[in-house]
Amino acid sequence: MKTKSCTALLIALMNCGSTLPLIAYAETNAADAPKEVIVVGQKNAPITVVPRGLSVSLGHDQFDAINAVNVEDLMKYAPNFYVRKRFVGDDNAVVALRGANTVQSARTLVLVDGYVVSNFLGNRYDYAPKWNVVGPAEVRQFDIVYVPYSARYGGNSMGGVVSITTEAPKKNDMYGSVQAFTMPFKEYGFDESFSGYSVEGGLNYKARESGWSARASFRHFENTGQSMTYNLLTKSSAPGTYTPVTGAYVDDSLATPVFGAASPVDVVQDQARLRVGYAWDNGWKADALVMLWQTAQDLNDPRSWLVDAAGSTVLPTAAGAKVRFSGVNYTAKGVTYSGMDRLETLMGLRLSGNWQGWDITGNLSHYDIGKWDNRTSLDMVSAGGQRTLYNHPGWWTFDGTIEQTFGRHDLAFGVTSNLYQTDASTYNTSNWRTAADPVFASRTMGKTSITGIFAEDAIDLGRAVLTLGGRYDDWRAFDGGISNGGALQYYPDRHDSAFSPKASLQGDVGPYNLQLSLGTATRFPTVGELFQGKINAGQTEIDPTSFDPNLKPEVSHDISLIARRRFDRLTLTASLFDQSIDDAIFSYQGILDDGTVVSRYQNIDRMNQSGVELIFESRDLLIDGLTIEASGSWMDARTDKNSTAPSSEGVQFPRIPKWRSNGNLRYAFTPKLKASIGWRYGSRPNSDLFGLVRGDAYGYQTEYFFLDTRISYDLTKATQISLGIDNLNNDQAYVSHPMPQRSFMLELKYRN
Repeated sequence: MKTKSCTALLIALMNCGSTLPLIAYAETNAADAPKEVIVVGQKNAPITVVPRGLSVSLGHDQFDAINAVNVEDLMKYAPNFYVRKRFVGDDNAVVALRGANTVQSARTLVLVDGYVVSNFLGNRYDYAPKWNVVGPAEVRQFDIVYVPYSARYGGNSMGGVVSITTEAPKKNDMYGSVQAFTMPFKEYGFDESFSGYSVEGGLNYKARESGWSARASFRHFENTGQSMTYNLLTKSSAPGTYTPVTGAYVDDSLATPVFGAASPVDVVQDQARLRVGYAWDNGWKADALVMLWQTAQDLNDPRSWLVDAAGSTVLPTAAGAKVRFSGVNYTAKGVTYSGMDRLETLMGLRLSGNWQGWDITGNLSHYDIGKWDNRTSLDMVSAGGQRTLYNHPGWWTFDGTIEQTFGRHDLAFGVTSNLYQTDASTYNTSNWRTAADPVFASRTMGKTSITGIFAEDAIDLGRAVLTLGGRYDDWRAFDGGISNGGALQYYPDRHDSAFSPKASLQGDVGPYNLQLSLGTATRFPTVGELFQGKINAGQTEIDPTSFDPNLKPEVSHDISLIARRRFDRLTLTASLFDQSIDDAIFSYQGILDDGTVVSRYQNIDRMNQSGVELIFESRDLLIDGLTIEASGSWMDARTDKNSTAPSSEGVQFPRIPKWRSNGNLRYAFTPKLKASIGWRYGSRPNSDLFGLVRGDAYGYQTEYFFLDTRISYDLTKATQISLGIDNLNNDQAYVSHPMPQRSFMLELKYRN
């Protein structure tokens, strides 16, 4: 929606604010007016984020029907929702709500117990939220709000807000779970099973005669995930001797045969978490959190399926092994070894209470990646390689809110602030495993900070509530630099600001509960988007086709209309939405219309997405004990205007499907024996900005349809055993990388 249209609707909303209650009053007396907000999902606990726009809350009723190995699995059946999880233990599990695609990680704000775990150091697949701050066994509820209709949240909530809340200590007790999982995988040269396990547990302490409480938890996780990358032969006309080979795989969907693959991913993770709280008699509470997360990933088993006439495996080199397959000359290259070691910490402090009638909350947290060491070989033959060391990348965040009710007005004011910083250096080494003889190759660095203030007023109009709010953000980008061995070159500092108005009106009209919300959001560029430039080989100047430190912020204009109606045993919810984004930031690779070849983030003048979501919720509708939660959505996401590449205009935006459907059917055979069936579906999206890359094979964004099932039995009141199968139908789908095939999980858990 254009800015003028959004403004006109905002004015219309304000004008009708006093009219809607009068319409509703004819149906029901205002004294009986319900104060319930529109939230899809569980109703056993208040939602922890402001529910304006489509809002979903998930609790143990949903969790107990999900094969959840990683914490992000707990959201897998939410409406119009997708997590780009390539294998069990994947660090790059990016959230995609509605039309925020699977490489736009900076458009979703993720919180754990109020602390920010979103990785806004960049905006692509490898800047996913830090899900492993928490284990799945200690989560109390997941709350999701789609698109930014509350002034409390900054521009990074453009796609939505995800809030994870852990169980608070209520008594002295313990919990634990043990999981084992395996995935038979067959494709090209792979025909093997990849397996893993996890052990998770914790202790709760609640003092009887004082305000002290504590929770200590741990998790150990190991898994081997399937290869993420296949390697294709490259046709060659270079002179020289070509070795006749067999063993490559011809796939008509791909341009050339597949000859090898990156190593399966061996992942080991250890997490430790301590939460300590104190509650004073006057209602004030303090809560402190310390989290440690150690990750090791080894890719030490790469594959080459090429075999020469003597039966020996042909190993590709960095320059490319010259081979002849089926009468055609090729080079084989690109297969490497690699390893990663990382240690991360989160420290947070929260204080809340009431002073002079004002409810006050303050959060301060620091996320630090204290150790991050990546090592990669040049090829499968030589010992040389590269090592990348990071110098404490991470972020500081603070948010403070004060709230009080004055008559019909619920007023809220607040301030938020963050600082994101990164610094990475790469070295060439004579031995990639030991990092011997390091020679400096390059360095990139930079910082961004945002300070914002907001105000909101929720006005009780009787049968409706009108909420008006505004947010002002001040942004800086500074200390950005790059070096290829010479003097460090600095980017110019940047400074910008934005004001984002919000409005929402909710009330009842007859049997319908309605909500109309409007808002704008401004997302400023991240460190990675601004300061990722490369220096031309052999030159001292930054390659202008590799970066754009003058990126504009992307600005969205949003409108949402939600209607809900309750029947005896079911609830139907419909959501209409439209989002227009000016200067959308997109990671672009290709040739511009003027012939310039670029590989960088750049602004797209305008993209638009609109759609409808239908959500069905029922309990005991046809059979006692049967619960159904299902959703279907249709979206039209297109590039409206792109002055640098006009041929992309009118084309479906990459990685956003037109159709999605998620759902879960749960049935209790007895109070102890329960079973569920879930599904996840997404139609085939475009893989590129111009709509020219579409396929159903490795390297493409493909359609997917996964059927999941789970059966559980309560051995005791506190102990449960379950068996689950994800992707029961063994659909072979891809997000460029191969997705998991049929996977089995056995779980034993104790929860007092």
